[in-house]
Amino acid sequence: MDLLTLPEVAQRLGIRVNRVRQLIRDRALATVESADGPRVPAAFFDDEGVLTHLSGVLTVLRDGGYSDAEAVTWLFTEDDTLPGMPIQALHEKRHHEVNRRAQAMAF
Repeated sequence: MDLLTLPEVAQRLGIRVNRVRQLIRDRALATVESADGPRVPAAFFDDEGVLTHLSGVLTVLRDGGYSDAEAVTWLFTEDDTLPGMPIQALHEKRHHEVNRRAQAMAF
């Protein structure tokens, strides 16, 4: 999994780092902790910015008790019922399937 620093996310989105931090506080993005600080998975973005339905899936998982680290792990874990990883399905615009599985996993 490729991880981006907050300044790299800001550059990719064309916004300031403070706005990236706000997206994280608003729970629109999840981070992975590293020795050098928080990182955001590069797969959370497409050519248009943050994946359209990512925040909704993150909300479902968080409401179900998942931490950010657990949510990221789940998004990048193969699921034979999709098939593939949930993050891949989000890139393929199959967010309804991902949300259903997130709801089932969270409760």
